[in-house]
Amino acid sequence: MEHQCYIFMKRYISLSPAILFIGALLVNTSFSNENQIKNKKMSIHEFKVESISGESYDFSNLKGKKVMIVNTASKCGLTPQYEQLEALYQKYKGSNFIIVGFPSNDFMGQEPGSNEEIVAFCKKNYGVTFPMMSKVKVKGKGMCDLYSFLTSKSKNGLEDNKVQWNFQKYLLDEEGFLVKVISPRITPDDSQISSWIEGS
Repeated sequence: MEHQCYIFMKRYISLSPAILFIGALLVNTSFSNENQIKNKKMSIHEFKVESISGESYDFSNLKGKKVMIVNTASKCGLTPQYEQLEALYQKYKGSNFIIVGFPSNDFMGQEPGSNEEIVAFCKKNYGVTFPMMSKVKVKGKGMCDLYSFLTSKSKNGLEDNKVQWNFQKYLLDEEGFLVKVISPRITPDDSQISSWIEGS
């Protein structure tokens, strides 16, 4: 019996280095895969879009700022959120935070106007001063590249999602990475948004 135990222990000890090597290899492979996924993750700083006035808007200029992207509409029950968005922007624009609005007509035709009409509406009714971009598609066929990034995990590294309605909010950190998706019905003055802006 003692002899059998001795043989077993000898074999176990001789196999231990191999077991340890395989374990280390698996751990390293896991870390390597995680790093590859992280390295593939895109940043919003890679994108350029057209502003509502027709000029190029380069998101790389926003490095170091927290960013909220929101799809907007002028004839929606949630349109009054413009007022809260502007108030949020005024409160935190000096704290490395910016809001970028993307008008979209994707939901029940609630943004039918031209870019010029949208600008006039926003200024007259809500005094909007945060940057607004040209009208885009945020879902389905013809979706703009930026929203393809925001809604696809293979690109944003966080999650697959769909734009549910007007005024869905995407929060991106100082490096341009997506960190949170906020439902359209959660208003801009919700504490989870201000806490995120104020957090380090």
